[in-house]
Amino acid sequence: MHPDDGAVAYHGAGDAVIPARHQPWLVLDYAASRDAALPALWRGTGLAGPEPPPEDLQLAPQQYLQLLQNAARVLDSADTAFMLGQHMLPGQYGAASAALLASGSLREALETLAGSQRALSPLLCPRFRQEGELAALYWTDCYGAPSQLAFLAEMHMTALASMCRWLSGERLPWRFCFNRTRPRYTEQHEVHLGADLRFDCHLDAMLIDSAWLDRPWPATAAPAAPPASPASATPPSLLTALYDYLLARVRTAPTLEQTAADFAVSPATLKRHLARHNTHFQAELDQVRTHVALYLFQTRRADNEDVARHLGFHDATNFRRSFKRWTGQTPGLLRASLLGAAR
Repeated sequence: MHPDDGAVAYHGAGDAVIPARHQPWLVLDYAASRDAALPALWRGTGLAGPEPPPEDLQLAPQQYLQLLQNAARVLDSADTAFMLGQHMLPGQYGAASAALLASGSLREALETLAGSQRALSPLLCPRFRQEGELAALYWTDCYGAPSQLAFLAEMHMTALASMCRWLSGERLPWRFCFNRTRPRYTEQHEVHLGADLRFDCHLDAMLIDSAWLDRPWPATAAPAAPPASPASATPPSLLTALYDYLLARVRTAPTLEQTAADFAVSPATLKRHLARHNTHFQAELDQVRTHVALYLFQTRRADNEDVARHLGFHDATNFRRSFKRWTGQTPGLLRASLLGAAR
């Protein structure tokens, strides 16, 4: 969707914006390598079979998500998300992949990943933050796929960790935070990501000491970057655009009515769009507030009063009450857990 008059531009989960020859083809190719080239694999995906799709075929995010869901079900293996991640980056996605290959440091790689999200990470939006001695990359859901977020987080974290290990020549000391309860078995997490794992973190993130950001990486002979594809001009997804919008205004208590006006739709229409993405306005605002609070707790060692003031609450009591509603935990308990993860 491309609104006029300076309104926020965005696209929806049903719009065909993902080149089928990019990550969707990797999924098909990997499944075929595991003898899983079955009709059940491409059912509902817009793909016709196990052969490479046409160069110009674009899939809707819903179709790519369906393909991943099919692959997880057909392969029926605990390592599927991790193995797909191993093949995901740098990829062969045009100029964005070439820029990743040419990264001279971790900082350059993370900035490229975040800046070329729609080519390199179309389903989860990577967000790079650094303050003081801590750097973090965290992901937000682009299309409202709550039932698949654990799978997607495992795939994307493995992709980044694997790529960084290859380009840097060493295994970086990442600390992994997951927005889920601890699974019964974590063997695949430990094999592919390492032992520094934390669950119940209320966001999916990878943390690392800032000292690693600018350590030079070995020179990589990257091919000349091809011209950017037309997909690079695609506006962000609705949920990504909304997250960015709310994040920029999180200190001023944004309302549904003003947000809808800035997105050039009525409040009722925005509600319908969000419902199609399995969410609603208050949930998205609460998510942004939660992420900002976690960031302040973790990077600035902020206390409840500091965070309450930053988020525009009248007092710390109201903030504590809201924070427990957002996360199910008191700020003090979650802050103690986060600071443990930052050590």
